[in-house]
Amino acid sequence: MKPGQTGLRRVVDATGYSMKGLKAAWINEAAFRQEIILVLVLSFIAFQLPVSHLELALLIASLLLIVIVELINSAIEAVVDRISDDWHELSGRAKDIGSAAVFVSLFLAFVVWALILIDKL
Repeated sequence: MKPGQTGLRRVVDATGYSMKGLKAAWINEAAFRQEIILVLVLSFIAFQLPVSHLELALLIASLLLIVIVELINSAIEAVVDRISDDWHELSGRAKDIGSAAVFVSLFLAFVVWALILIDKL
């Protein structure tokens, strides 16, 4: 086990690290900023739709999943770039797979929104 804080202090520290990560993503990742704006706009729209609470949760969860996957993708890209600026097949593969994960999460959100909206409208 890694030495460090425990209990409430650990939770406070972890929250600080998370906020630092969100700030870094906002500053350094254009895709993250675009996806946050997308989440805010579509979440506002979702609250205006005549949907059940469960459907609303699915609409918003599908959007938040995009942000989660983008954060993981950005972390992978940062680590790969930290290791080397030289092109390497594995580095390219890691970045492409991360990008594919973001694409799949976007597609999932599209499907969730389409199915719910088709049912309601």
